[in-house]
Order: sequence, then C-alpha cells, then structure tokens
Amino acid sequence: MEIKIIDKAFSVCKLENIKEVNFEDEYCFIGKTDEELSLVCDTRFVPSNTVSREDGWRTFRIEGILDFSLIGILSEISGILAKAEIGIFAISTYNTDYILVQEDNFRKALEALEMEGYEIKE
Repeated sequence: MEIKIIDKAFSVCKLENIKEVNFEDEYCFIGKTDEELSLVCDTRFVPSNTVSREDGWRTFRIEGILDFSLIGILSEISGILAKAEIGIFAISTYNTDYILVQEDNFRKALEALEMEGYEIKE
C-alpha cells in the first residue's frame, strides 16, 4: 500500500464559527458536534476566530480510493504507529484516510510504516 506525504504544516483548531475558514485551500477538514466546531487546515490559513489551536502537525494519506468494504487499514496503520509510540490524529474522507502526526515524530512514523512494507511517496 502507498502512503503519500502532504508537504504542508497543519494545525488542529477549535472555532467559534466557520466565517473565516479558507474553503479555497486544497486541504480543509471540518468537524461539528453538539459540543464543538473543529478545523484541520494549513497552518498559514488558521482563522483569527480560533478558540484554541495546536500547531506542528504533518500529514500523509493512504493513496488511492479505499472501498468501504476494506476493513482494518486505519487500524493497521495506527497499530504500527502505536507500537512505535507515535500518537496520531486521523481524518477519514469519502475516498481515503489522512493521518496527522506531530512534526517531531513524522520521519519516525514514515520509517515505521516503511519497515512494515508501506511505500512512501514524496
């Protein structure tokens, strides 16, 4: 399976509202519940109405479109990274999964996945 590096710095944010979200950027992930409004975006585009934020995330995605019948892909990757003592923030879209890892663990994460047979694409 191929892993594609997304060459951007990301931030995980809690927002008041979506008024200042840059929906024109190629990566913008929003989550809303009864308790919060969350945004994951390029650090350069963090809105000023952010309630709290955590910077320093790097991202990769599982390459290709993942069929809904495929089971355990995210579990396998998170297991490999947990074994390497690397925490993750995962986002799933209709087509695939994105894994965010803190900058200081990013290379270590990629090396751990490569050791388990994943092909890393820059």
